[in-house]
Amino acid sequence: MLKEKKTENINKLSELLADREFVISTTYQGVSAQSLAQVRWALASAGVEYHIVKNTLVRLAAEQAQRQGLIKIVEGPTALGFATDAVEAARAIRQQTRGRDAPIQIQGALLGDRVLTALEVMDIADLPPRDVLIAQLAAQLQSPVSRLHRALSWPLQGFRNVLQARVEQLAE
Repeated sequence: MLKEKKTENINKLSELLADREFVISTTYQGVSAQSLAQVRWALASAGVEYHIVKNTLVRLAAEQAQRQGLIKIVEGPTALGFATDAVEAARAIRQQTRGRDAPIQIQGALLGDRVLTALEVMDIADLPPRDVLIAQLAAQLQSPVSRLHRALSWPLQGFRNVLQARVEQLAE
């Protein structure tokens, strides 16, 4: 590869590393080109940019982007997935690792500056989508407020019922 092309690839990888919060490292040994194209297409629909990369270029780009943790999870024939949403990306890649003639294997991931193992990536893939997590949090926050409202309004409602009964009694 020409030096200019290598420099261009390093700069592109460095930009991706700087722009994307979640980077997942996979091996693709034994996977056909046709299968890799299908994987790339499926991951793109989930918002994951998937690139086959040279490890030496990844190391240089990681140093340039100040994300040296990536170097720990790059070994052998490597393809990297770049995404902004870790849960969706992990779920999409986990789905692609199943049911292939020679499966793609997750080596690890980089979430921010934290290096994740393959098992941790699988745990992230099991999380509910972001919207569901926000809804669950809102429900948890609202629950004590609604209980407090009921506790405070119950005596007033009882008092109102007593007054209403007295009004009806006097009306007779």
